[in-house]
Parts: sequence; C-alpha cells; structure tokens
Amino acid sequence: MLITISRQTGSMGEEITQQLARNMNIPLLTRDLAMKKVFPSVATPHEMHMLAESPAFFMTQSSDGLTFAQHLESRLKAQVDQGPVIIFGMGAQIVFADRPDALHVRIIASPAVRIDRIIKKRGLEPKDAERFLELSDRKHKRYISTIYGKDWSDPSLYHVILNTDKLGIDEAARFIQYMAENRQSPALAESATGAEDQEQQVIFKHPSEEEFARILDMHGLDWEYEPRTFPIKWDAEGNVIQAFSPDFYLPKFDTYIELTTMDQRYVAQKKKKVQMLRKLYPGTNINIVFKRDFNTLVKRFGLMKGEEPNE
Repeated sequence: MLITISRQTGSMGEEITQQLARNMNIPLLTRDLAMKKVFPSVATPHEMHMLAESPAFFMTQSSDGLTFAQHLESRLKAQVDQGPVIIFGMGAQIVFADRPDALHVRIIASPAVRIDRIIKKRGLEPKDAERFLELSDRKHKRYISTIYGKDWSDPSLYHVILNTDKLGIDEAARFIQYMAENRQSPALAESATGAEDQEQQVIFKHPSEEEFARILDMHGLDWEYEPRTFPIKWDAEGNVIQAFSPDFYLPKFDTYIELTTMDQRYVAQKKKKVQMLRKLYPGTNINIVFKRDFNTLVKRFGLMKGEEPNE
C-alpha cells in the first residue's frame, strides 16, 4: 500500500497526513526526513544548502554521476518496496503514477480559508498571510514543474482531491484511510468486471430483439446488444435530457440496428432520433429495421460477410 499526499499550504494537509500515519500505524516520509537521511551521504554542505533553496539544483549531478532527484527517487522506491508507506510531497504522485497499488491524494482549501488559517497559526497580517501563501504555492509548483515538467495542480495526477473548507483533520484522515484500505487496483477491477460481463446473460427488452439475435447467430454474424448510448438532447445547463441506445451493433460492419414495429407512432419517434444521431455523430452508420425485413437484412449482411447465396 502506498499513499501519496500533495497539499496546498494552509489546507491542513500536513496535519491530516500526520493523523493518517498515526491511524494506520505506517511510516511517513517527508521532505525534512529525506534531507536528513538521503542527501548527507552524497552532498556537500554547500550542496545541501542549495537543495534546500533551489528546486533546479535537484537536477545537478552528484559526485557519483546521478542527479540528486535520481537519488531521491531511488530511495523513495526502495522504501515503498519494503512495505506500506505514506509519502508527503516530493513529487511522489508523479514518481509512482503507474504503480497500481498507489492512492494519490491532493488536499486543498479556498484562498480565504487558507489565509485565515495562516493568520491564526502564524500571527501574520492579512496581506502578509496572502503573500506567504502565494510564495509557498509558487515554490511547490516550481519544484514539480522543474523536475518533472508537470503542473502541480493538474487534477489528473490524483485519485481524489479533498477540499478542507468544511472537513476536519480526523474526518479527512479517516476518509483517506477508508479509500486506501478498500481500494481495488484498476487491473483487478477490470479483470473482475470482465469476468462478470462474460457470465452475464443478455436480457432482451422485447421478444423481437431476441428473435433478431437468433437470426444473426444462425448466419454467424457477431453482434452486441445496446452497447452504446448516444446523448442527443441537452438542457440549458448541459444536462442530458434525451439519449438513444440502438438495439444492436454489428462490429464487422460498424453498423447499428434499431428494430421497430409497424406502429407509426413509434416509427416516427425512432426516425427522429436516428436523424438527430446522424446529425450529432457524423459517420455513424445506423438502420431502422421492421420485423418483416429481418431475414432480408441479415441475408444481405451474410453475403457481405462472404457466405454463399442459397441455391
């Protein structure tokens, strides 16, 4: 298990991370710890000073030819391989971006709340607190940008982002702990879903659909039942208020099939939906088919597939 925590200054990220480590009773790696444990063996006193002051200096080669950033990554990876750990900062969300058992968390708060917390914690005037946060955020962002070429605030780097405007320290820590302890790796989740899909039997909504599927099977034509839903109408706020799920998809011919009855009311409705779908999704092949045309259509696709015509 690996949990990485990124935080804005004044978001209570440090306090939450410390509480999380106590709750879970697993090691916590911080920048201060790294500076004391990783670099003294490979950096001179001057280099140690520069590492504390300049993100760009992490890209400088040490005496053994590795950059200080590489030394840090190597030590972090070695620690993670030893067992569960929480890493606070240091770009760990990027270093371990592809690790399936990792949970990447970002902790934020609104500027007003962060400023108020800094004022209370450090006794600063509002303008000084605002400047303090600006400089802190800039330094965090520069570290990630300089070393990894990433945007520190990019939400795609994280599994979850917690806004602590209305969250307490213990509440946030328990939330992260629950996620970490109950999270299933994407590979396992996908595998489980695939197994369920294979075992799940198709349940048709209408007898004519089941009949059409049997005809397709008789002719050896692969099909998928309602595999995709196309939004075709939205309200003023961008919420989908009407969607269309064609009954069948024939992968070999990249064609959707919508079955219909002889009732003209439903025929008109479906024709309108098909027209809207074609307009909104150019290049989508879709046909409306009456039951009387089942065999004719399937035979045509069968010939396209390469079957011999019946004598």
